[in-house]
Amino acid sequence: MSLDIYLINTKQITCKCGEVHEIETDKVVYDGNITHNLTKMAIESGIYNFLWRPEEIGITKAGELIQPLTIAVKLLNKNQKKFEQFDSSNGWGTYKTFVPFVEKYLEACIEFPNAKIEVSR
Repeated sequence: MSLDIYLINTKQITCKCGEVHEIETDKVVYDGNITHNLTKMAIESGIYNFLWRPEEIGITKAGELIQPLTIAVKLLNKNQKKFEQFDSSNGWGTYKTFVPFVEKYLEACIEFPNAKIEVSR
């Protein structure tokens, strides 16, 4: 079992009445997949809810994840030994796969801050 994350591109349109609306383009601009075996590492790095349950904490746009993911990446890189203790014993879910996953997700959030977040658990 795994976590699937998608960023869906959106664009703003202005209707004839002058109101600005945001619509989904249905274009997936990022997709990522990570094993549930990394939940403990995500919890310990403070980003479990941001990754697995963003909708439950009111996060809907990629830009809202930039700050917490930036903090987590710094923490993870600074404390490798601490986080390696949460590597899955079966090898499916390790520090060496988690950090690049978070870094790539952060890059996508920076590139597409208005993208809508969808997760599948």
